[in-house]
Amino acid sequence: MRHLTIRNVSPELGLRLEEEKRRRGRSLNQTVLDVLSQALGVERGRRSNGLAQLAGSWSAAEHAEFERAIAETEQVDEELWR
Repeated sequence: MRHLTIRNVSPELGLRLEEEKRRRGRSLNQTVLDVLSQALGVERGRRSNGLAQLAGSWSAAEHAEFERAIAETEQVDEELWR
């Protein structure tokens, strides 16, 4: 296994990596490896669009609010279908 040292990491990049580490719940090293692998197209395993983390993440109240917000889009305009 190859070891690599990365120098001159900007404060912004360091902060974003730390945020991503917390979001993924993984070590900083594994997060950096995952991000680099994904960016360079050498991912291990199945590709992800990142949406899996959202599945099932809404509370019942958030789901109800979303349903109310889109209810109007569920209405069929009978005039348009004649």
